[in-house]
Amino acid sequence: MWIYKVISYTFRFYEGALLIYIFSSWFPISRENIIIRFLEDICEPYLKLFRKILPPLAMVDFSPILAFIALGFIERLIYALVFGVSIF
Repeated sequence: MWIYKVISYTFRFYEGALLIYIFSSWFPISRENIIIRFLEDICEPYLKLFRKILPPLAMVDFSPILAFIALGFIERLIYALVFGVSIF
């Protein structure tokens, strides 16, 4: 069961990092902040994949929605491969 917890905590951490990074873009926070730079380093490469698929429309970026959906699917896929359970 420990591997299940490791996988789960890893995905929860990354989802939290994505949420904080997304919300930080709504506020005038310095991009030189060490926490924001760390979040940018780990979140931006993943989000760029989805911005290629769905570019921002009228100053609204919908790519994080796709990113969260894909992250959930990837998590279920890993559970299926590791534990032999159904994806759906």
